[in-house]
Order: sequence, then structure tokens, then C-alpha cells
Amino acid sequence: MSIDSIVTLREVYGPAKVRSVKKQIDHLDRHCIRFISLSPFLVVASASATGAPDASPRGGVPGFVHVVDTHTLLIPDSPGNNRLDSLSNLVESPQIGLLFMIPGMDETLRVNGTVRLRNDEAALVPFAGDARIRIAIEVKVTDAYLHCAKAFMRSKLWDATRHIDRATLPTMGEMLNEQTGTQAPPETREEMLERYARDL
Repeated sequence: MSIDSIVTLREVYGPAKVRSVKKQIDHLDRHCIRFISLSPFLVVASASATGAPDASPRGGVPGFVHVVDTHTLLIPDSPGNNRLDSLSNLVESPQIGLLFMIPGMDETLRVNGTVRLRNDEAALVPFAGDARIRIAIEVKVTDAYLHCAKAFMRSKLWDATRHIDRATLPTMGEMLNEQTGTQAPPETREEMLERYARDL
């Protein structure tokens, strides 16, 4: 059977648990702010004007996302591959979903909001230590809530004994050569890491 309505969906799952609804707040409280200050990694979810979705990882030192106040965040746009998938989406459709993670912690923090892309001096001041930051993503928070640990507990993501050997997969260079039809010798993992180290 195909689920094609919210009514049918709720018939399958039933109502949401009361606490899971009540925990959603419209601002960043002290727990959210502390979580963000400890987080070195988040996933940015966005969509184009036509609804084409995208999810993009962002990382930095813990607390690299700047909390302006209880309703405002600034996310630095660090150097990347210049595809600009997320930024293009946010220009077209300025809604954003964020998932903050802390290594070793199974709970996550979800933040939703609306966006402005800013390159004015005031927005870039928190990131003045990195001259490569040209744009800050300003997020006006509409929803924030802590997400339960079940997904991370099921996956055992932080359990080092469950981590696979990198050699299980081909190198990034080998995979990209095959995907792009490139005939040149693939970039080795050592060459890739050296290249990354120059522009992290």
C-alpha cells in the first residue's frame, strides 16, 4: 500500500509522543547554545526553488558556528569545491535545516530557520581569523530541539571497534576517475590528504 496522505501516515504510526512535541522551542536556550559551542560538525539541509533537496556537511573547530543571540546563528562558509549547491539553494529558497553533532555523544541538536547570505563586515567579524571566509550564513531560528540518541545507538557510529578499514573502498581518486571517465592516473590518498591540508 502506498502512503499518500498524512491521515494514512498517522494511522500507521499513531500520534507523536507528548514530550517529543513539547521539547520543540522557538529559540536557542542555554542547552542549545552549549551544544553548539561543543559541536565541530553539522549537516546543512536545503532545497532549491523547485524542491530539489541537498544535504551538505560543514565542519570546523568546536563552536565554529557563532551564536549571535538566542534567535540568530552565523555559519561561516569555508573554502570548498565552488559547486555552491547549498548557497544557491538558500538564495532561491531561504529555509534551512541544521543537524549539529558532537563526537562521542549520541544525542544531536536540530535547528530550523530562515536564512540570509551576508558578506558585510559585521557578519564576518566573528571569522576574522580566516581571510578565506567570504560569506556567512545568517540563520534566524524558528525551531530548535534535541534529538534522541536512538539512530546513533543503532548505528554505533562512535564505536571505534565498528569503524571499517579505509582500504575497504577504493581511494577517492579511483572512484572519481571511474565516475568521470578520467583516464589519467588517479590521485592517491596521500596526494589527496596533502592537497586538503593546504586549504583546510
